Amino acid sequence: MKNKLTSVTMATALVLTGLTTATLRAADETDAQLQAEAKITKTQAETTALAKVPHGRIQAAELEKEHGKLIWSFDIEMPGSKNITEVQVDAKSGQIASVQKETPSDQAKEHAADQAKGSK
Repeated sequence: MKNKLTSVTMATALVLTGLTTATLRAADETDAQLQAEAKITKTQAETTALAKVPHGRIQAAELEKEHGKLIWSFDIEMPGSKNITEVQVDAKSGQIASVQKETPSDQAKEHAADQAKGSK
């Protein structure tokens, strides 16, 4: 009985490891596909985003599909402020798609939503 339980446990671990590896590979392919679709480089998009927030510093950057559009999304922090300005640049045209100020409370909610999305 003990050997059977050990075999089942090991088989389950191998299956889970395989699923995790396959999931990671799929995420890499998706990121590579997004990069291939983008006509605007990250550097070009950063320049455009920082022009909207003079003296800002990029805290985080991400290439993602949002509302059917491929965008570069930048979280830009300003010295002396706890707020973040999120600037989205269309990754195909290079135009500003959106500019939004986020308070620490907004940022916490967004982080929690991202965590919940990632755990599914």
